[in-house]
Amino acid sequence: MTPSAPLRLVVGTGYLGVRVARLWTARGDRVIGTTRSVARAESLAAEGIEPVILDVTTADWESLCARSGRPETIFWSVSFDRSGGATYHDVQATGLARMLDALLRVPPPIRSCRVVFSSSTGVWGDEAGEVVDESTPVNPSREAGRALVEAEALLRAHPAGPGTALRFAGLYGPERMPRLDDLKAGRPIAADPDTWLNLIHIDDAARVVLTVADAPAPAPLYVVSDGRPVRRRDWYGQLAERTGSPTPTWDAAAARSRGGDKRVNPARLFADFPELVRG
Repeated sequence: MTPSAPLRLVVGTGYLGVRVARLWTARGDRVIGTTRSVARAESLAAEGIEPVILDVTTADWESLCARSGRPETIFWSVSFDRSGGATYHDVQATGLARMLDALLRVPPPIRSCRVVFSSSTGVWGDEAGEVVDESTPVNPSREAGRALVEAEALLRAHPAGPGTALRFAGLYGPERMPRLDDLKAGRPIAADPDTWLNLIHIDDAARVVLTVADAPAPAPLYVVSDGRPVRRRDWYGQLAERTGSPTPTWDAAAARSRGGDKRVNPARLFADFPELVRG
């Protein structure tokens, strides 16, 4: 890292955030990563990521920026911790608002900072198998989705924005395979096997973040998936075969509020950034 290296702030160094931080660090950028965990902070420091322990609902963002410098990019990738005592709204909407407000007060005001917000395709509910993209009206059925919709709107309208929201499909990769524990245990999967599943590998998701952050004028919203929706029956059948698990069984009567039934179309992302398209 050189003294002139750009400063990147990763707010929330969980499954996706830490991979984004590692990519920036690997190319020589200075990276600050936030966490609520002392143990996590120690592991970040060991990787060359500057750790800051904070809670996004109470953080003193002005002090952080004043002592660390002006970040060129902020990636907001905060996961929800039920044990923290805050609501989804507190974390995603109020927490983001407090940070954006603080950016305007740090002398000199940070108006050129690129903010990339990690959202979710969960902002749509059950779409009965229809195709969804950036133009599809949102229909969140859960508290988490409603909080993300509010946070996206906040980022679009805020003077520190507009920034870019990335609506990620289901993230998978090492140590995170959807419902693998259920499969191994032979428990029924609470879903209709003929509904659609939308996914993106964690490494591809991290690459999307860096690509959007580097772009001179990205759109304010992208849906992010691998562009290959798959029936749950096929996905879990393959997963069971590859992991030596029992053949999947299903609780098709279970509510579809978690994953819903939709096909995510990332055509805008791939049109704007053709280097992301994989054969």
